[in-house]
Amino acid sequence: MAATPPGPIVRWLLPAGVDPAAAPLLVARALRAVGDGYMAVLLPAYLLAIGLDTLQVGIVSTATMLGSALATLAVGAWGHRFAGQRLLRGAALLMAATGLGFALSTAYAPLLLVAFVGTLNPSAGDVSVFLPLEHARLAGAARGSARTALFARYSVLGALCAAVGALAAGLPDGLAGAGLFDRVNALRGMFVLYGLIGLVVFTLYRRAPVAAAAPEAPAAPLGPSRAIVVRLAALFSVDAFAGGLVVNALLSLWLLQRFGLSLAQAGVYFFWAGLLSAASQFAAPKVAERIGLLNTMVFTHIPANVCLILAALAPSLPLALGLLFVRSALSQMDVPTRTAFVMAVVTPAERSAAASFTAVPRSLAAALSPTLSGALFAAGWIAAPLVACGALKIGYDLVLWRAMRRYRVDEN
Repeated sequence: MAATPPGPIVRWLLPAGVDPAAAPLLVARALRAVGDGYMAVLLPAYLLAIGLDTLQVGIVSTATMLGSALATLAVGAWGHRFAGQRLLRGAALLMAATGLGFALSTAYAPLLLVAFVGTLNPSAGDVSVFLPLEHARLAGAARGSARTALFARYSVLGALCAAVGALAAGLPDGLAGAGLFDRVNALRGMFVLYGLIGLVVFTLYRRAPVAAAAPEAPAAPLGPSRAIVVRLAALFSVDAFAGGLVVNALLSLWLLQRFGLSLAQAGVYFFWAGLLSAASQFAAPKVAERIGLLNTMVFTHIPANVCLILAALAPSLPLALGLLFVRSALSQMDVPTRTAFVMAVVTPAERSAAASFTAVPRSLAAALSPTLSGALFAAGWIAAPLVACGALKIGYDLVLWRAMRRYRVDEN
């Protein structure tokens, strides 16, 4: 059967030189990002509204990330034995079940269990089991600079749609203010919507030719690239631990407690921050062409984290938001370049395993820090997580640059 020429939407989604079969993965990423965008803002508000305290909010955030890390580890260790499309469908069904579980549960223990086994994402980026599965297939859909551009498009769509989702975080208060629902039920409805998004993603994976975007070589466990992957995983885990201190759910909590923002106001902040993040990720491939993948990762990240530290100490809301916006314009430029760097320094057959084994330490490390942030919030030290995050990330950037600057990347 002859391949159908790509339509205008597919041509708009994909950079030149990319297999059109990668488009469904980008659409799925966009839909999931909408749900992640508003869930990161609403999760602490919902948990506080049903009677949990700030420490328990941190523990639930930790459970979501720890569960994702273990699921990603399983994909890295055994995922090559199964069809990637089947694993993606299973993850989409789990997303639907996660939304339903949170909507139906109000007790702490059941919520903790659902958080652990589900796909809820309280962070600014995608840390779910979807990540290595989609990355491995995207890596096989393009080569060289087109691959970096594809990962940038993937990240940009995620950031843009997460920004739109964050803006939707004001819906529950709007519905409650109009007298249509009480506030808790309005918040609960957003979890139902999250589950419905999971069903749409499942349908997309089922009907789309995801397998066509698979890597050129059969998937295999780590072999020749094991040493560099282990080194990168260790470095990425430091970055992730730091990032876990200020995942969006906890940054939202900081804004609510430090400056008394409403959910709608916090959602507006995350919307504009997401747009800035998307713009920077879109520019990342051009910057990388000029100064290289590694330099782009490091030398945009350091000033972003200086801004985070200064924002934590800012005496007024306008100054804090200004610094956070500058941070948003720089801090995510390393996302597409980091992914492209990992995919370029390993063999094609190892890409799925490399994506998993570099993602797993990130998820495990990030899973530990939200509980620490929750404890610091509960103790009244609400600026400490932001300062610690910025300082640790700056240290990570410097070590990464020194350790990886001698490696050359493969453009195939």
